[in-house]
Amino acid sequence: MIVRAKKHLGQHFLNNENIAQRIVNSLVTKPQADTVLLEIGAGMGVLTQYLVKKEYSFYVIEIDSESIEYLISAFPSLKIENKLIEGDFLKIDFDVLNAEKVVIIGNFPYNISSQILFKVYENKEKVPEVVGMFQKEVAERIASKPGSKKYGILSVLLQAFYDIEYLFTVDENEFNPPPKVKSAVIRLIRNEVTHLNCDERLFKTVIKTAFNQRRKMLSNSLKQMMEGKLISPELAQKRPEQLSVAEFVDLTNQIAK
Repeated sequence: MIVRAKKHLGQHFLNNENIAQRIVNSLVTKPQADTVLLEIGAGMGVLTQYLVKKEYSFYVIEIDSESIEYLISAFPSLKIENKLIEGDFLKIDFDVLNAEKVVIIGNFPYNISSQILFKVYENKEKVPEVVGMFQKEVAERIASKPGSKKYGILSVLLQAFYDIEYLFTVDENEFNPPPKVKSAVIRLIRNEVTHLNCDERLFKTVIKTAFNQRRKMLSNSLKQMMEGKLISPELAQKRPEQLSVAEFVDLTNQIAK
């Protein structure tokens, strides 16, 4: 059985076994009783074939009914053990997995990859690790450091709670059908930060407001939020891509006062 790649689902099936193994071998979290491994968008199982052999309690979530049919025939144990979830990851409640921690892996659909990461951020206390394939531009943005033009909202939010590593680039011709862009694999490992010593809701708002006008200095882009208050000159004269996570925390506290 061959699964047809569907454009509206952003499907591009990886067809290089060596790259698939390399992605799977990038996982560093050890299997534990309270931890499950979740693959998002298994497609034709290029990663699944290696993941089912791991010692993790392993789940797959897939939205495409044709892929579900293929996965049931190729990996019947997933169906027998109720480890195959038909649905949308963006709508799933992590509690259905009955685990304290959820390690996430996948060749993520490019049309929802940023939304996947926002959901990871919202569930950061449950997600110790993510290994994923992204559009190269998105991967670079997430892993980029302050001072880079690619540094943005997701960079700051995720780097506040994760150590992020750009692992390797994947060429277009390794997929069927080939995407029009290069891809890349990155790894996110949860750091030891439990809270940011600031109002995290305001922190998120400050970051989004600043980067929505990223060419402006913060004294201008945040003018409405400051309501006449002054922020320190060394921050006021910077643009958002120049600030580290710690400086955004400081900025949030100055605005909160």
